[in-house]
Amino acid sequence: MSSVPDGKKLVRSPSGLRMVPENGAFNSPFSLDEPQWVPDKECPRCMQCDTKFDFIRRKHHCRRCGRCFCDKCCSKKVALPRMCFVDPVRQCAECSLVSQKETEFYDKQLKVLLGGSTFVVTLGTSEKSETMTCRLSNNHRYMFLDGDSHFEVEMSRISSMQILADGTSPGGGTSRASGMLLHYKPMGSLEAQQLRLEAADDKKAAALWLAAMHKAAKLLYEARDQ
Repeated sequence: MSSVPDGKKLVRSPSGLRMVPENGAFNSPFSLDEPQWVPDKECPRCMQCDTKFDFIRRKHHCRRCGRCFCDKCCSKKVALPRMCFVDPVRQCAECSLVSQKETEFYDKQLKVLLGGSTFVVTLGTSEKSETMTCRLSNNHRYMFLDGDSHFEVEMSRISSMQILADGTSPGGGTSRASGMLLHYKPMGSLEAQQLRLEAADDKKAAALWLAAMHKAAKLLYEARDQ
């Protein structure tokens, strides 16, 4: 184990090298824990094609689900940033498809969230609104809102999120997202608060940010339910 800048450390697990926060409390809310591997003695056959393992047909564990497969059924090495792996790791066919879909979030949508967008923000049932820049913090743990004032929403304390749209487009298609309504519990409070965001001047940029946040919410709930 060796320390590196920015509060992260390089660790080696049976699955491969991982770059993780020095303090586990600062893990990304989107991250997933490494699965427990199915013990070798409990998988005499491939859990996909039922091929029997022997000295020639070796068993391999999928780094995402932990199940045991033959080389043919677990041959793909795919990036798995949700478990902080430095390099692509071996995954079964089912898991590799899921990981490949998540790559778009980490390669594109996460950058949109970090860059931020401008919204008209209303807290609770207040009639007063403020134009603020909303962005995801670099460690993914907070949503920062900056205007004349500043406050933060801890992502892990968001209980519900609803994307708002401005109606349907001609032909019955779905219109562009125009806002977001979320409920969260501030630190030290048992009562949920409501936060409403509505797109400011740049509607297109706001729609892209909201779409990225919608995907982030799915990953957030999945990690929470792990």
